[in-house]
Amino acid sequence: MRTYQDLFRAREFTPLFLTHTCHVAGQTVSGLALSTLVYSATGSPLLSSLAMFGTSLAQVIGATFLLSAADRLAPRAALTVLSLAFALGTAAQAVEGLPIAGIFGLLLAVGALASLGGGVRYGLLNEILTKDGYLLGRSVFNMASGGTQICGFALGGILVTAFSAHGTLLVGAGFYAAAALCALLGLSGRGPRAAGRPSVAETWRNNALLWSSRPRRTVYLALWLPNGLVVGCESLYVPYAPAHAGLLFAVGAFGMLAGDVYVGRFVPKARRAGLAVPLLVLLAAPYLVFAVRPALGVAVVAVVLATVGFGASLLLQERLMALTPDELSGHALGLHSSGMLTMQGVCAALAGALAGRTSPGTAMAVTAALSLAITLALTPGLRRAAEATATEPSPA
Repeated sequence: MRTYQDLFRAREFTPLFLTHTCHVAGQTVSGLALSTLVYSATGSPLLSSLAMFGTSLAQVIGATFLLSAADRLAPRAALTVLSLAFALGTAAQAVEGLPIAGIFGLLLAVGALASLGGGVRYGLLNEILTKDGYLLGRSVFNMASGGTQICGFALGGILVTAFSAHGTLLVGAGFYAAAALCALLGLSGRGPRAAGRPSVAETWRNNALLWSSRPRRTVYLALWLPNGLVVGCESLYVPYAPAHAGLLFAVGAFGMLAGDVYVGRFVPKARRAGLAVPLLVLLAAPYLVFAVRPALGVAVVAVVLATVGFGASLLLQERLMALTPDELSGHALGLHSSGMLTMQGVCAALAGALAGRTSPGTAMAVTAALSLAITLALTPGLRRAAEATATEPSPA
């Protein structure tokens, strides 16, 4: 598959695309509303960061106990039920007077389920498309995420300002319900990708198998750590610039969209192997400027440049799929997604704690410097992983 038309001609790609887009819309609108609500109630950068990305932090639970189900459940039923669970959880967070502990309890519950949703969704994408179509298809999903986030953060900012954070959370719940409807009505009733019953033991066994390969292990670390630390920077937009946080989130989504278009559509296959590390460097370096608390215009430019670097994730996912057996594709992508989002939650918490002791701008610069250091440390291993991808006849 070489063109976007080829993708949308593939059976089930369009309904899966719509399911994903509605889910991202719900996540974007409700995340901004929840972060604003918690910051207004507590004045805490740490709790505000956790409200935005706490669902991601909780994904470690699903990765530990639930992930074997990603290849062992019927995709349509799983995506429908999971989207409904998100809708109910978000609607419950909109209840007036709900204590902060209750809000975070609901975040923990839906976050555990989110790891399973990532495995089912992206495993199905890998099944719907041919092997050479996965990167292009995932780039379209990421582009949709970027565009949806631009609109979602703008919409969320307007709704929070004009109405309330509680009402905006109900709008987010509505988007999740729409995702459930798209999955139920649009996807076919195909069966699971793997035989057997999901279990905790099977989850641990598959995790250990995927982690046992040194090239795969290096790719996973590159997918999780630099990305997670930069999301820690993003989690501080609200305390850094409360009146302009929606703008920073929106231009960041635009930068991510531009990076995904470039990587997914215009980078030749021969150049992909050497582009991941430069993009990871670009992902973090612009955030160093926040140490001097730049003017809003400079901050916007820095955010746009940095988020183009998220395109590295597409290249690393393609490399991961080349190193993974087909029957473990959903589990492998679910482990990537849940590990990445868990690290985003961890790094949001670390960045929030550091901001509480210093300042949001200083915390963003320090977190970005750590991302750069980890990228440089992983570079030799990523080169070896690229060589393994090129030489191994079949993944094991």
